[in-house]
Amino acid sequence: MKGFKEFVLRGNLIELAVAFIIGGAFATVVTAFTKIIIEALAKAGGAPNFDDWTPGGMVSVGPFLTALVAFLIMAFIVYFFIVKPYEAAKARFIKEPEVVEEASPEAVLLTEIRDLLSTRA
Repeated sequence: MKGFKEFVLRGNLIELAVAFIIGGAFATVVTAFTKIIIEALAKAGGAPNFDDWTPGGMVSVGPFLTALVAFLIMAFIVYFFIVKPYEAAKARFIKEPEVVEEASPEAVLLTEIRDLLSTRA
């Protein structure tokens, strides 16, 4: 029971729940935007809907192709309208702190010896 209590009270679980909720809400936004794009494509050159397509009359691959087209549109939208602007803003406004590695004790000792020897000469 103790392990479960620690797991539930850990901050990562709350962050994961918030991310899941925000992700679900964002999915509806992306789906609605994708629907707008598909409708615009349908008006421009015919509906990109393959639901009734059955090659050779044997297998219904149409719903898969429709879902694939919708996925590619969503991936394009997410990458070019969310990921790329986020990376550009992050590079512009958030500077990564410089990592300063601490010298090993041997290196510190050798540096001290070098400095002492250079002051004698």
